[in-house]
Amino acid sequence: MAFNSTRTRVGEIRPSQLLRDFGVGALIDLPNISAVVLGLEDWESYYQQAQEISEERLLTFVRWWLGQQVARLRTPPVPVDSDLEGAPGLGSPVGVPIAAFPRWMVCSYCRALAPVESGLFQLKPQSYRPERTMYVHTNCSKPGAAPSVQPARFLVACKRGHLDDFPWLYYVHRGDACEAPRLTLRETGFSSNITEVRVTCEACGVSRAMSDAFGDTAKKVMPLCRGRRPHLRDFEDDGCDEQMSTLLLGASNTWFPVLLRALSIPKAADPLANLVDFYWPQLSKATSEQNVDLMLSLGVLPHMTQYKASDIWRVIEARQSGQAAKNNEEVTDLKAPEWQVFSRGVDILDHPYFHIRTVATPPKFNHALERVVLVERLREVDALVGFTRLASLGDLAEESDATDTTHPPFVSLSRKKSSWVPAFEIHGEGIFLRFREEAITNWLERTTLEQREKAFHKAHTGWRARRHIVPYDAHFPGLRYVLLHSFAHALMRQLSLEAGYSMASLCERIYARNSEDPGGPMAGILLYTAAPDSEGTLGGLVSLGAPERLTDHIHSALESIRWCASDPLCASHEPNGDGDRLYGAACHACLFAPETSCERGNRYLDRSLLLPTMEHRDMAFFSEL
Repeated sequence: MAFNSTRTRVGEIRPSQLLRDFGVGALIDLPNISAVVLGLEDWESYYQQAQEISEERLLTFVRWWLGQQVARLRTPPVPVDSDLEGAPGLGSPVGVPIAAFPRWMVCSYCRALAPVESGLFQLKPQSYRPERTMYVHTNCSKPGAAPSVQPARFLVACKRGHLDDFPWLYYVHRGDACEAPRLTLRETGFSSNITEVRVTCEACGVSRAMSDAFGDTAKKVMPLCRGRRPHLRDFEDDGCDEQMSTLLLGASNTWFPVLLRALSIPKAADPLANLVDFYWPQLSKATSEQNVDLMLSLGVLPHMTQYKASDIWRVIEARQSGQAAKNNEEVTDLKAPEWQVFSRGVDILDHPYFHIRTVATPPKFNHALERVVLVERLREVDALVGFTRLASLGDLAEESDATDTTHPPFVSLSRKKSSWVPAFEIHGEGIFLRFREEAITNWLERTTLEQREKAFHKAHTGWRARRHIVPYDAHFPGLRYVLLHSFAHALMRQLSLEAGYSMASLCERIYARNSEDPGGPMAGILLYTAAPDSEGTLGGLVSLGAPERLTDHIHSALESIRWCASDPLCASHEPNGDGDRLYGAACHACLFAPETSCERGNRYLDRSLLLPTMEHRDMAFFSEL
């Protein structure tokens, strides 16, 4: 990461964090500086070390979201491994550009509060210890070295995704003007409680507690949003009429990514065509058969050495002739092609990053499971298309399809329409379980489930209404999804204990659609490793899919949620029509999973649909247990 104005290197984070945790518009809390990741226009000169990722299905879906101008997916720029190249002060454009935010700083000694533009604070870079880069108060009254300054820990945001500095002058002066304001921010107690923090103007003597900026009082004393977009360094053209909400620096609701994700699956029966698709970022630059032969000799195409250059060039020409049609292709369903590949029962062992093998189903659960597929190798590509603040959109991105006329609201990554979006890939392994459709259908026909489905539908509608996502009742996944999702969480918790993976390194992908839905019916789950490092290829998860071992793991997973440490409170949870509880019998002690593992943010969960609980005994799918 580097300051965009000076290209001063100020810290490091992992490439995958740049999309999932600290993408465009997110705040990064460094040891001495808080910074915002700038928009895609500022990334251009830093992209010398970026690589293009090939994943046509995902790129097509991104085009539907952002426009046909999107031509490629790119990895975050990574500095080269060298003691000199990319070092601060040498002007090498590597890393991701950031800017200090919030702009208001507080001196650690005299508690002076002022913006960076005031000239009171000076950036002090550390050439070979970038994490120690800081601002200092040059004219502070402290004797000796200038003291460091810290970012003010208060800022404001609105529901439309705008983010701004806290209106310090307006707040302390109650909207009045002061000719020469000199602000300080002090804590009057020892607990750092919000009621003990006061901002004071030393020039006119007015003072105010920061507690007034929170709760119901804030609606009366805080101004309206200015429509500021610090990651783009501008303001919304049409302004903003939303009420500001005060946030603490580092709050978890400051930034939520909107990610689109897809698995790399073979699109053709010809293995060579699949390899050409995979290596298309390199092969698309070839203009002759001799170029392909040179790539083979240089080792650029490690998985294609068994093929002749002439055969590869023939496939490239065929693809180039159909490229225009591909660019105008209608948006595709991300999950339906994956479901078809997993469900047809054909082993695939010749794809570079997709190996699957069908095994026998556990005899004890043969009435519920139709097929078990061991995914010995997989590749997932995630693309960042936007973000939200204050409230997450969850998995609404993958719910959308070509029949929608509007997208869920989110903040753009650039001022103008960009020709690329940032993306990253992870490699791993997993287990796919397909449920018997007749078992799911017979279970859904129970009259005891009618009220439960109505309760979840009301909670779903309320949840979308609170976030102003229209239409409010669209994309309700139904009890089929709740059942499969709850089962996935229960099994994930069990597998994490046996496979040796941390729970956060496992991930789920739920395939749940009714027969009347496009691409339906579907009833299956994919549990896989979701770590971008070597942990994803150890084989520990696949080994648990053997029939004799999987039987014990499913049985243990279900038995572990029959009783919860929080019962009877957990068992009595009901989906709330106000939208603040979109789950039934579930909590952190039984079904909840880390945010990186769940595709729906721990919503649509209910263990009473799996096994009888203290509150409900007539809705369980596995009632015979």
